Amino acid sequence: MFVSNALIGLREGLEAALVVVILLAFLVKTQRTWGVRYVWAGVATAVALSVVLGAVLTFGTRSLSFEAQETVGGTASIVAVGFVTAMVFWMKSAARTISGELKGRLDRALDLGPLAVALVGFLGVGREGLETAIFFYATAQAAGAGNNVPLLGWALGLGGAVLLGWLMYRGALRINLTKFFRYTGIPLVVVAGGILAYGIHDLQEAAVLPGLNTLAFDVSGTVDAGSWYGALLKGIFNFTPQTTVLQAIAWVAYVGTVLFLFLRPTRGTTAAAPERPAPSRETAAA
Repeated sequence: MFVSNALIGLREGLEAALVVVILLAFLVKTQRTWGVRYVWAGVATAVALSVVLGAVLTFGTRSLSFEAQETVGGTASIVAVGFVTAMVFWMKSAARTISGELKGRLDRALDLGPLAVALVGFLGVGREGLETAIFFYATAQAAGAGNNVPLLGWALGLGGAVLLGWLMYRGALRINLTKFFRYTGIPLVVVAGGILAYGIHDLQEAAVLPGLNTLAFDVSGTVDAGSWYGALLKGIFNFTPQTTVLQAIAWVAYVGTVLFLFLRPTRGTTAAAPERPAPSRETAAA
């Protein structure tokens, strides 16, 4: 769970950090620093809302019955997979144009006033924040009660994203966003496949989906779930020694289809097209 959560935290955090870096750099470059406080106000509101959602999901379901908890957990896992799928495809196409799009929105918002500026910051970070809350709940449920490994992974990933964002804002670091999101997208799809399989198992335990006792394979006699390699397989791939037919079909169909579409060359792109690095303080608003 540590590696997969750190990866998701890094991806989600870096997307949010990029939004903040681009907005702040644009305001500084255009000498409209009066808008900085309102961007931060929007960002802070988005973060607070995300924390509240995470708390509601984590603590609000404890009084529910076992079947209801499994239904909520399974549904959250499937929603999280939908988010991560949309995220990897959106960043694949938007990595080169995100700076121009955000600057255009902020430029229009500056003409409308402080509330509009705060709204740009809120919307820019809010989506990643809400996704993060649902991801964290789903992965914490998969790890089990009392397991702090997902929290440590998330903390490392988000901390790394904040550090990278600060270095990019200071102009001390440049990242080829197209390559970064492409290479991290591949393992993220595999991780999402595991979350999907776990969510389906939750829904089977809640009797929402059939086939709980119809196994595709049972390697519990060979793979010890409590061993280091069993923990590694579960932490990275959400692999369980006893996997139902529905789980196996969903994992293969999801990973196979999404990876094929993700790795397929985008129409209209050419090999000679230059790839832009991440915006620095000097270049983000150019």
